[in-house]
Amino acid sequence: MKLNRILLKLSGESLMGDQNESIDALKLASYADEIKSVTDEKIQVAVVLGGGNIFRGLQGTDDGTDRVQGDYMGMLATVINSLALQDALEKRGIRSKLMGGIAIDPVCERMIRRKAIEYLEQGFIVIISGGTGNPFFTTDTASALRAVEIKADAILKGTRVDGVYNADPEKDPSAVRYDTMSFEEAYGKGLKIMDLTAFTLCKENHLPIVVFNMNVKGNLLKVVRGEKVGTVVK
Repeated sequence: MKLNRILLKLSGESLMGDQNESIDALKLASYADEIKSVTDEKIQVAVVLGGGNIFRGLQGTDDGTDRVQGDYMGMLATVINSLALQDALEKRGIRSKLMGGIAIDPVCERMIRRKAIEYLEQGFIVIISGGTGNPFFTTDTASALRAVEIKADAILKGTRVDGVYNADPEKDPSAVRYDTMSFEEAYGKGLKIMDLTAFTLCKENHLPIVVFNMNVKGNLLKVVRGEKVGTVVK
Protein backbone atom coordinates (compact mmCIF):
# COMPACT_ATOMS: atom_id res chain seq x y z
CA MET A 1 0.00 0.00 0.00
CA LYS A 2 1.63 3.23 -1.18
CA LEU A 3 1.16 6.13 1.22
CA ASN A 4 1.83 9.71 0.19
CA ARG A 5 -0.59 11.51 2.52
CA ILE A 6 -1.59 10.09 5.89
CA LEU A 7 -3.69 10.99 8.89
CA LEU A 8 -2.09 9.86 12.14
CA LYS A 9 -4.56 9.27 14.96
CA LEU A 10 -3.18 9.24 18.50
CA SER A 11 -5.12 8.94 21.75
CA GLY A 12 -4.64 11.54 24.44
CA GLU A 13 -3.83 8.80 26.92
CA SER A 14 -0.81 7.82 24.83
CA LEU A 15 0.84 11.12 25.80
CA MET A 16 0.79 10.23 29.48
CA GLY A 17 3.77 7.89 29.21
CA ASP A 18 4.86 5.80 32.16
CA GLN A 19 4.78 8.64 34.68
CA ASN A 20 0.99 9.05 34.57
CA GLU A 21 1.37 12.76 33.87
CA SER A 22 -1.12 14.62 31.70
CA ILE A 23 1.57 15.14 29.07
CA ASP A 24 4.83 13.24 29.46
CA ALA A 25 7.70 15.24 27.94
CA LEU A 26 9.64 12.15 26.90
CA LYS A 27 6.63 10.55 25.20
CA LEU A 28 5.80 13.79 23.42
CA ALA A 29 9.41 14.09 22.21
CA SER A 30 9.36 10.49 21.01
CA TYR A 31 6.22 11.05 18.95
CA ALA A 32 7.63 14.25 17.46
CA ASP A 33 10.78 12.35 16.44
CA GLU A 34 8.69 9.62 14.82
CA ILE A 35 6.69 12.18 12.85
CA LYS A 36 9.89 13.93 11.77
CA SER A 37 11.24 10.66 10.39
CA VAL A 38 8.20 10.45 8.13
CA THR A 39 8.35 14.06 6.96
CA ASP A 40 11.98 13.46 6.03
CA GLU A 41 10.57 10.95 3.51
CA LYS A 42 8.42 13.73 2.01
CA ILE A 43 5.19 12.16 3.29
CA GLN A 44 2.34 14.61 3.91
CA VAL A 45 1.11 14.21 7.49
CA ALA A 46 -2.01 15.34 9.32
CA VAL A 47 -2.42 14.48 13.00
CA VAL A 48 -5.49 14.14 15.20
CA LEU A 49 -4.97 13.82 18.96
CA GLY A 50 -7.54 12.80 21.52
CA GLY A 51 -7.89 14.59 24.84
CA GLY A 52 -8.49 11.76 27.30
CA ASN A 53 -5.31 12.44 29.24
CA ILE A 54 -6.77 15.81 30.28
CA PHE A 55 -10.54 15.39 30.04
CA ARG A 56 -12.59 12.56 28.60
CA GLY A 57 -15.89 14.34 28.20
CA LEU A 58 -19.00 13.70 30.24
CA GLN A 59 -21.61 11.10 29.39
CA GLY A 60 -24.29 12.79 31.45
CA THR A 61 -24.43 12.42 35.21
CA ASP A 62 -27.03 12.31 37.96
CA ASP A 63 -25.98 15.75 39.22
CA GLY A 64 -27.32 17.34 36.05
CA THR A 65 -24.00 17.94 34.29
CA ASP A 66 -24.74 18.64 30.65
CA ARG A 67 -23.34 16.19 28.07
CA VAL A 68 -22.89 18.89 25.45
CA GLN A 69 -20.84 21.07 27.80
CA GLY A 70 -18.72 18.07 28.72
CA ASP A 71 -18.04 17.29 25.07
CA TYR A 72 -16.91 20.85 24.42
CA MET A 73 -14.58 20.58 27.40
CA GLY A 74 -13.14 17.44 25.80
CA MET A 75 -12.63 19.33 22.53
CA LEU A 76 -10.62 21.98 24.36
CA ALA A 77 -8.46 19.22 25.85
CA THR A 78 -7.53 18.14 22.31
CA VAL A 79 -6.44 21.71 21.58
CA ILE A 80 -4.08 21.64 24.58
CA ASN A 81 -2.52 18.37 23.38
CA SER A 82 -2.24 19.71 19.85
CA LEU A 83 -0.45 22.84 21.04
CA ALA A 84 2.02 20.65 22.94
CA LEU A 85 2.71 18.56 19.85
CA GLN A 86 3.07 21.65 17.68
CA ASP A 87 5.68 23.02 20.08
CA ALA A 88 7.62 19.73 20.08
CA LEU A 89 7.58 19.60 16.26
CA GLU A 90 8.71 23.17 15.82
CA LYS A 91 11.60 22.61 18.22
CA ARG A 92 12.76 20.05 15.64
CA GLY A 93 12.49 22.51 12.79
CA ILE A 94 9.23 21.08 11.47
CA ARG A 95 6.74 23.63 10.20
CA SER A 96 3.19 23.01 11.35
CA LYS A 97 -0.28 24.50 11.27
CA LEU A 98 -2.88 24.02 13.99
CA MET A 99 -6.45 23.86 12.72
CA GLY A 100 -9.61 22.76 14.45
CA GLY A 101 -13.29 22.03 14.48
CA ILE A 102 -13.44 25.04 16.78
CA ALA A 103 -11.38 28.14 16.02
CA ILE A 104 -9.50 29.78 18.89
CA ASP A 105 -7.88 33.01 17.79
CA PRO A 106 -4.88 33.38 17.73
CA VAL A 107 -3.70 29.80 18.35
CA CYS A 108 -6.00 27.62 16.24
CA GLU A 109 -7.64 28.46 12.93
CA ARG A 110 -10.87 26.96 11.64
CA MET A 111 -10.50 23.66 9.79
CA ILE A 112 -11.17 24.32 6.12
CA ARG A 113 -10.59 21.40 3.77
CA ARG A 114 -8.99 23.29 0.90
CA LYS A 115 -6.69 25.24 3.20
CA ALA A 116 -5.61 22.08 5.04
CA ILE A 117 -4.72 20.41 1.72
CA GLU A 118 -2.84 23.53 0.64
CA TYR A 119 -0.81 23.48 3.88
CA LEU A 120 0.01 19.80 3.39
CA GLU A 121 1.18 20.41 -0.16
CA GLN A 122 3.38 23.25 1.13
CA GLY A 123 5.12 20.85 3.50
CA PHE A 124 3.43 21.72 6.77
CA ILE A 125 2.32 19.17 9.33
CA VAL A 126 -1.38 19.86 9.84
CA ILE A 127 -2.57 19.18 13.39
CA ILE A 128 -6.36 19.08 13.56
CA SER A 129 -7.90 19.61 16.99
CA GLY A 130 -11.37 20.17 18.38
CA GLY A 131 -12.96 16.97 17.12
CA THR A 132 -15.66 17.55 14.53
CA GLY A 133 -16.60 20.78 16.27
CA ASN A 134 -19.86 19.18 17.39
CA PRO A 135 -20.87 17.32 20.55
CA PHE A 136 -21.76 13.60 20.53
CA PHE A 137 -18.89 12.70 18.16
CA THR A 138 -15.61 11.09 19.19
CA THR A 139 -12.09 11.87 17.99
CA ASP A 140 -12.28 8.54 16.12
CA THR A 141 -15.09 10.01 14.04
CA ALA A 142 -13.19 13.29 13.71
CA SER A 143 -10.17 11.35 12.42
CA ALA A 144 -12.24 9.56 9.79
CA LEU A 145 -13.96 12.77 8.74
CA ARG A 146 -10.72 14.75 8.44
CA ALA A 147 -8.96 11.92 6.61
CA VAL A 148 -11.73 11.80 4.03
CA GLU A 149 -11.74 15.59 3.71
CA ILE A 150 -8.01 15.88 3.03
CA LYS A 151 -8.03 12.82 0.76
CA ALA A 152 -5.59 10.86 2.91
CA ASP A 153 -4.40 7.51 1.63
CA ALA A 154 -4.98 5.90 5.03
CA ILE A 155 -5.61 6.47 8.71
CA LEU A 156 -2.70 5.26 10.82
CA LYS A 157 -4.01 4.55 14.30
CA GLY A 158 -1.08 4.54 16.69
CA THR A 159 -1.75 2.47 19.79
CA ARG A 160 0.23 0.61 22.46
CA VAL A 161 -0.38 -2.80 20.87
CA ASP A 162 0.98 -4.03 17.56
CA GLY A 163 -2.28 -4.53 15.71
CA VAL A 164 -5.75 -6.02 15.92
CA TYR A 165 -6.20 -9.29 17.84
CA ASN A 166 -9.07 -11.73 18.31
CA ALA A 167 -8.79 -11.06 22.05
CA ASP A 168 -7.07 -8.55 24.34
CA PRO A 169 -3.35 -9.46 24.06
CA GLU A 170 -2.65 -7.73 27.38
CA LYS A 171 -5.00 -10.17 29.10
CA ASP A 172 -4.89 -13.26 26.90
CA PRO A 173 -1.39 -14.50 25.92
CA SER A 174 -2.93 -16.83 23.33
CA ALA A 175 -4.54 -13.96 21.40
CA VAL A 176 -3.89 -14.06 17.66
CA ARG A 177 -3.03 -10.98 15.62
CA TYR A 178 -4.51 -10.32 12.19
CA ASP A 179 -2.21 -9.06 9.42
CA THR A 180 -5.07 -7.87 7.21
CA MET A 181 -8.82 -7.99 7.34
CA SER A 182 -11.83 -6.50 5.61
CA PHE A 183 -14.22 -3.99 7.14
CA GLU A 184 -16.93 -6.63 6.94
CA GLU A 185 -14.82 -9.18 8.79
CA ALA A 186 -13.89 -6.70 11.52
CA TYR A 187 -17.53 -5.70 11.99
CA GLY A 188 -18.71 -9.31 11.98
CA LYS A 189 -16.22 -10.25 14.69
CA GLY A 190 -17.24 -7.26 16.80
CA LEU A 191 -13.68 -5.91 16.93
CA LYS A 192 -13.59 -2.41 18.40
CA ILE A 193 -11.05 -0.79 16.11
CA MET A 194 -12.82 2.55 15.96
CA ASP A 195 -16.31 3.60 16.93
CA LEU A 196 -19.06 2.57 14.55
CA THR A 197 -19.61 6.02 13.03
CA ALA A 198 -15.91 6.36 12.22
CA PHE A 199 -15.68 2.79 10.99
CA THR A 200 -18.65 3.23 8.66
CA LEU A 201 -17.22 6.47 7.27
CA CYS A 202 -13.94 4.72 6.46
CA LYS A 203 -15.71 1.75 4.87
CA GLU A 204 -17.99 3.87 2.69
CA ASN A 205 -15.04 5.96 1.46
CA HIS A 206 -12.68 3.00 0.94
CA LEU A 207 -10.22 4.48 3.44
CA PRO A 208 -7.85 1.87 4.92
CA ILE A 209 -7.02 1.86 8.63
CA VAL A 210 -3.62 0.68 9.83
CA VAL A 211 -3.46 -0.19 13.53
CA PHE A 212 0.09 -0.37 14.87
CA ASN A 213 2.23 0.14 17.96
CA MET A 214 3.32 3.77 17.97
CA ASN A 215 5.56 3.19 21.00
CA VAL A 216 8.07 1.09 19.04
CA LYS A 217 10.74 3.35 17.55
CA GLY A 218 10.70 3.30 13.76
CA ASN A 219 7.27 1.70 13.39
CA LEU A 220 5.62 4.76 11.87
CA LEU A 221 8.29 4.98 9.21
CA LYS A 222 7.96 1.25 8.47
CA VAL A 223 4.21 1.64 7.97
CA VAL A 224 4.54 4.47 5.45
CA ARG A 225 7.24 2.51 3.62
CA GLY A 226 4.81 -0.35 3.18
CA GLU A 227 6.52 -2.81 5.51
CA LYS A 228 4.39 -5.38 7.31
CA VAL A 229 3.67 -3.66 10.60
CA GLY A 230 0.42 -3.89 12.53
CA THR A 231 -2.95 -4.75 11.02
CA VAL A 232 -4.43 -3.29 7.83
CA VAL A 233 -8.22 -3.02 7.68
CA LYS A 234 -9.55 -2.30 4.21
